[in-house]
Amino acid sequence: MCSSDLLPARRSTTMQRRLAVALLLASGAQAFYLPGVAPKEYQDGDRVDIRVHKLSSPKTHLPYDYYSLPFCEPAEGKIRVAENLGEVLHGAVIQNSPYEILMGKSEFKVCCRNKLNRAQKTNLVNKVRMDYRIHMIMDNLPAATKMIAEMPDGTKKDMYDRGFRLGFIGSKDIPGTEPGTAYVNNHLRFIVKYHKSDTFSGARIVGFEVEAYSVKHTYEGEWNPKDPKLTSVPLRPDLPPMPAVSNEVIFTYDVVWEHSDIAWASRWDLYLYMGDDQVHWFSILNSLVIVLLLSGIVAMIMVRTLRRDLAEYNSAEEKEELLEESGWKLVHADVLRTPPQSTLLATSLGTGMQLLCMAFISIACAMLGFLSPANRGSMLTVTLLLFVLMGCVAGYSAAIVYKSFKGIQWKALTLLTAFLYPGVTFLIFFVLNFFIWGQASSGAVPFGTMFALLCIWFLISFPLVWVGVWLGYRRELKDPPVKTNMVPRVIPSQAWYLNLLFTMLIGGILPFGAVFIELYFIMSSVWLQRFYYVFGFLALVLFILLVTCGEMAIVLCYFQLCNENYMWQWRAFLNTGSAGLFLFGYSGVYFSSTLEIMGVVSTMLYFGYMFVASMGFLLVTGTVGYMCSWWFVLQIYGAVKVD
Repeated sequence: MCSSDLLPARRSTTMQRRLAVALLLASGAQAFYLPGVAPKEYQDGDRVDIRVHKLSSPKTHLPYDYYSLPFCEPAEGKIRVAENLGEVLHGAVIQNSPYEILMGKSEFKVCCRNKLNRAQKTNLVNKVRMDYRIHMIMDNLPAATKMIAEMPDGTKKDMYDRGFRLGFIGSKDIPGTEPGTAYVNNHLRFIVKYHKSDTFSGARIVGFEVEAYSVKHTYEGEWNPKDPKLTSVPLRPDLPPMPAVSNEVIFTYDVVWEHSDIAWASRWDLYLYMGDDQVHWFSILNSLVIVLLLSGIVAMIMVRTLRRDLAEYNSAEEKEELLEESGWKLVHADVLRTPPQSTLLATSLGTGMQLLCMAFISIACAMLGFLSPANRGSMLTVTLLLFVLMGCVAGYSAAIVYKSFKGIQWKALTLLTAFLYPGVTFLIFFVLNFFIWGQASSGAVPFGTMFALLCIWFLISFPLVWVGVWLGYRRELKDPPVKTNMVPRVIPSQAWYLNLLFTMLIGGILPFGAVFIELYFIMSSVWLQRFYYVFGFLALVLFILLVTCGEMAIVLCYFQLCNENYMWQWRAFLNTGSAGLFLFGYSGVYFSSTLEIMGVVSTMLYFGYMFVASMGFLLVTGTVGYMCSWWFVLQIYGAVKVD
């Protein structure tokens, strides 16, 4: 019996959305990942457990416990499975289920009959209207809905969409339904794919598909839970669907076993497959064009302009003439002057280095397969732990920069580095958590977990920052190439194209443009609940981003110094750091053009998290811009002869 034989749940209007994931490496290597679990062989008749995961919707981003809706509960009671930190923060509540499945045995079963009160019916209808999906797990594989995607070459490819729909809204296009009425999918068909081989005994599960149907079951006489006599079995296409406002709902399921040639090591391929690798390569080529353009400009500055400037400045015959001329040499006695708000700048740079190191290590681990989607929550867990451990890098980097500014308030620097940006992030997270808790969502972080995060912050992160600052202050810095005068030089009026807002516009839009397409896929994986696993592409894009920021910062810094504006430190940070502002602006465009988020809390959740992401992006890009500009300044003033 195929899906067209029954009244199927209406496919999502966003079916054309494809999973924004590919294989482990950008090279296209298949079937290699390190899921952290060993294959399990099942003998005929062995019980195969199905665990319920959560309810989620791309329209609200508020996950809920599976049993928050009137579903059938297991006879032995609900048993919660331990989750890691990442799973808790994702709002996952993994529990046992009432579904009894035996290896190799295809059968139809009645799960239960539930009578619904008014509150339960209202809750069920609202969840259907908000397009909630049900997530389950079998043998560490998530339940998936099979889709047919059309490839660019015209061929068709099977792929999986995560979870299956709770229900659908009736329309004139769906026979037997009333337009605007919510219907619940009360019959599930579990299609379990298994693989057998001579190299091992038993069978291994390599696929877990779910087809959800809405069927208004009928039965003879009084309801007997031990031996229900359904008159709606076998299922037929002419059976009416099950309205979500009914007083009672009968839940049923059947199991279909299918042999598959897919090996156990390749069973995640359909979850991680996408047919638009060409889009990623287009993004890479687009970014490389920007990099090559900037590289040409930097090469022209370094090879032609700077060489000419140095030759003139170092010429003894022309020294008297140069006193009358303008140029970047004339500000040599002010170029290393301590900038205003130096403590804040050093703190920002230290946090930027912390985020950059965290990103490098996380992406490297993901590329090697250690953060496979089979390890649910591992990406978020490892990222948080790496951020904490990189506190030493933050303190060390901030201390080196602050020492170059001749700063002496190292205690203030330590406290700001440890608490400023993490504190802003935690405050936003804490406030949003209250609103999520008010919606009774499982996405609300328990206070026990919140306390554990605070302990990690204060007992691990803060001491590591202190150690980093201590080590940074102990390091001996090289003598600066030029001395700084006691009286600062007057900065002449600047051309319009050297206005800070204009340089921020130019300095931020190119780095943002270099990673724009990949950012779309990342945001789709987060806000449209798709897998993202093209970390080979991501590593290459990150490298291009760093090169673009560095080259852009050097070009703008050179133009600024040539116009005798020696206050380059904050501008170097903000010029490329403005890419974070572009990201936040793009999040508004993405919200209005792509997402269908419903509710005030969900909107607050989106913009709150995007503000945190944009702040982190600003710190990383700004840090790269400053460090490259600092290196550039030391190089050019170290090569010129100064009296």
